[in-house]
Amino acid sequence: MQDVFGNTLGLKPSQLHALRRTYRRRVDARSVVSTELARHLCEVSHETNRQIGVLLDRKGDVHAVIVGDARRLELPDVGRARAGESRLRGLRLVHTHLNGEPLTRDDHTDLALLRLDLVAALEVREDGLPGKVHWAHLLPENPQGAMWKDEEAGGVHELGWDPLAGALALEEEFARARALRRTGGAERAILVGFGGRDRGRAQAEASLDELRELARTAGVEVLEATLQMRRDPDPRYLIGKGKLEDIVLRSMQRMATLIVFDAELAPSQARHISEATSLKILDRTQLILDIFAQRAQSADGKLQVELAQLKYLYPRLVGRDDSLSRLAGGIGGRGPGETKLEIDRRRVRDRITALERRIDALGADRHLRRKQRNARGLPVLSIVGYTNAGKSTLLNALTDSRVLAEDKLFATLDPTSRRLRFPRDREVIITDTVGFIRDLPPDLVTAFRATLEELGDADLLLHVVDAPDPRHEEQIEAVEAILRDLGLASKPRVLVMNKIDKLPANEGAAIAHRRDAVAISAATRAGIPELLHVCDRRLFAEGRVAFAEVEAGAPPPVPAAATPAPGDAGPSPSRLLPAALRRVS
Repeated sequence: MQDVFGNTLGLKPSQLHALRRTYRRRVDARSVVSTELARHLCEVSHETNRQIGVLLDRKGDVHAVIVGDARRLELPDVGRARAGESRLRGLRLVHTHLNGEPLTRDDHTDLALLRLDLVAALEVREDGLPGKVHWAHLLPENPQGAMWKDEEAGGVHELGWDPLAGALALEEEFARARALRRTGGAERAILVGFGGRDRGRAQAEASLDELRELARTAGVEVLEATLQMRRDPDPRYLIGKGKLEDIVLRSMQRMATLIVFDAELAPSQARHISEATSLKILDRTQLILDIFAQRAQSADGKLQVELAQLKYLYPRLVGRDDSLSRLAGGIGGRGPGETKLEIDRRRVRDRITALERRIDALGADRHLRRKQRNARGLPVLSIVGYTNAGKSTLLNALTDSRVLAEDKLFATLDPTSRRLRFPRDREVIITDTVGFIRDLPPDLVTAFRATLEELGDADLLLHVVDAPDPRHEEQIEAVEAILRDLGLASKPRVLVMNKIDKLPANEGAAIAHRRDAVAISAATRAGIPELLHVCDRRLFAEGRVAFAEVEAGAPPPVPAAATPAPGDAGPSPSRLLPAALRRVS
């Protein structure tokens, strides 16, 4: 005789025997429940004052008998992971409700999480006989966003639903939707934002929009984004457990493979969420690290990204396998320790040490090059700013280069330096750096310290801002905060309001006037002469460039019959300042 699952404590032997005899009953595969089985379940439920349920397979056999309490039923472990993106479990749940209530949230949750064919609830009348029947089944994705459909019948005899045909039809719909969604292996993600005491709704929504752009840059297909506001984060799941269940239900209906949180998850939170969802879990830091890993091109950049990833991974290398003994005191705790885990941690530590040594060596070489460059007395301009503000586009406009510039976050990571030649053969070196972002992972800043050291030798910083972005003030503050953390708060800088071509006429100039900035469009090269004029005056004021100021927008005239000197590129119609600005290398 098979066992009865659930809350069997306190049941009489006769009641247990009656429950075990339930396994002998069979139901027509095309009926939700038979009249005999419904009456049997209601009689036992009325006698014990507990919910009684059965799991029926598609042949009509009883797979499991479950006993709950007066209000809820806890199902046995039938494999909590999903049966498949386009397949149902092949089981339907039929159970009793003692208070005449319809299907509860727990019933709907079990239906979706276990991907059951159907869930039905029998009302137990006061005489112990079955009354109304409530049932629900899953729905494929629909414009209304409904995940299931609830039905009701006056009694068992009025049930007209064919559970077998309905389950097969649903599986065909799920398979068709999956075939339409094949996008070349791209991850399908649901984004989860969080706001609370330290982050208001407006700030949380802005950060969630930025997370959407990060996901797009990483090549992730964003299905939807949701935001929860609560006073304090949940120590186990960050968000509430009910909210997490809703997200899991949506991920199953929309066939998501990834959940991305707009926060840095603690190792325990990431582990608990992963166990509760059976999906891949990423936080904001991991997403940024993944983008850096995709975008790094140079050997130096790849080493720095690997170092940041290992530093992020190291505190999350935890595990507890029952097959491994744990080094501890007390009964059952003695042993050689979690050997496999410790070996992994030691390997990561050794790799981190080796990477830090290599990066330090590369940093020393870079320092030597900077020292040689400074010995020549060349002024240095460094372009800094929020990611996707147009720094690389500005470098291309100033030096006529072809550095990669895309409308994506962190399109370029590796620093690029170019040499400019001003009148009277005076040269300036201009350097493009990695973009900044709010909540930039500390491990990433540490890994890129050798690259960011370039900013320390700059004579002038060009802080590029995306002027049309409605959150450009917050982005300015984020960049200023990172510069302060790098010890560059006192470094001279010029604020450059970029992309004014996307603003109404004169609005860009008004924004620049309020911020004492220079308004430009790196894409159309509007405002570049004024920017050069301001840079020239700032460098001249510091005493580094001893030559006459360049007239903004008015390059020295070139005679028509003049012959270019050897090595001189001469005037070019594609250059904004042909004589005032020439790329040397």
